[in-house]
Amino acid sequence: MSAHCQLTGARPGFGKKISHSHRRTSRRFDPNIQNKRYWLPGEGRHVRLRLSARAVKTVDVIGVEAAVARIRARGERV
Repeated sequence: MSAHCQLTGARPGFGKKISHSHRRTSRRFDPNIQNKRYWLPGEGRHVRLRLSARAVKTVDVIGVEAAVARIRARGERV
């Protein structure tokens, strides 16, 4: 699976790496994806989410129930 966040939808960005001699080659900027396991009290089970570091902080603020609702609204399975 590609490096993308289930909550924010962050995906890799593409650009150029510039060497000391100023030669340009293609590179990829990957988001900081972490696998996190959260307890979902509404369903009485754990869910495993692939989140960026920024999305982990978002879950801390809005709560796991609201985060899972947003993920499901995007059409992803949890």
